[in-house]
Amino acid sequence: MSSEKKAICRNVVILVVLFLYAASAVVAQEDEIIKIETDLVSFEANVSDKSGKPVKGLKKEDFRLFEDGEEREIEFFEPVKKRDSERPLSIVFALDVSGSITPEELENLREAMRKFVKKLADYNSYFAVTTFGMKVKKIQSFTNLPEKLERSFEKIKRDQDGLSTHAYDAADYAIRMIEKNGPPAVGGKKTKRAVILITDGFPVGDIVSPATVIERANHAETTIYSVLLPSYSRLQMGKKPVLTLLEASGLVEKTGGSTFYATQKDFEPLFSLLAEEITSSYILAFYPSQENRESGKFHNVRIEAPAEFNVKQNRPGYKIEN
Repeated sequence: MSSEKKAICRNVVILVVLFLYAASAVVAQEDEIIKIETDLVSFEANVSDKSGKPVKGLKKEDFRLFEDGEEREIEFFEPVKKRDSERPLSIVFALDVSGSITPEELENLREAMRKFVKKLADYNSYFAVTTFGMKVKKIQSFTNLPEKLERSFEKIKRDQDGLSTHAYDAADYAIRMIEKNGPPAVGGKKTKRAVILITDGFPVGDIVSPATVIERANHAETTIYSVLLPSYSRLQMGKKPVLTLLEASGLVEKTGGSTFYATQKDFEPLFSLLAEEITSSYILAFYPSQENRESGKFHNVRIEAPAEFNVKQNRPGYKIEN
């Protein structure tokens, strides 16, 4: 083949590669999905002291990770660091708008959510908004634009005629939103995925079971946090919250989240604590053995920190589907 023909062939190949690259970029932009292939298995860990306050500043050597009881080397470690955008966030608000939520509570929640979003704006955060009562509704798809979120908060209306509260269905819907449309990475950094479930804690009429939601959350590496507007029993002394059905289901605990009680009319301090916990997590990852990657079985993973601290992880283990 002549040098001229070789040059023409080479140029054609380059043009085809560039075309395919551009086409894939357009598809990724339209679908809002970027796939990242890796053999690493990652976990989120939140560390707190005995008083429940988040512990920051820990290093890789402060942690130990065990797979099926055997210690594994931590191959990747990254903490969330405030104000330096180290860890982007992908968060869905799931707000109960059934008749149990009063107009005053709804307005206070709007204001608290506005300030929560503003507080986390520097994290390259993406937010989506859903509501639920008898039905789960998407109010706003994932966005990092404050003006869109502001408009979405104003669209939230109470479902005064609703006779059911589909909290588990709402959590399930939010997780599927994150899986399908949430950005898995921003600026080359893996996002922390979370659902903020705001409700009175007494689900009624759900189609999806709590166990299914927990399984889906674990698979999607998504943590569920709950903000409860709790009921109080007149038979109890003081103001100890009644254990809600949501808490008893283990939905929050088994996904590595926390429950926050909205016992005051001003929800802003509560959402500040929530923001503090969400941005205080650590990500740890390791390479499973080839045998475990191909086994198709569930493998338990336990993360340990210094004995004086408590550790919550976003899922109890992993299973790789082949």
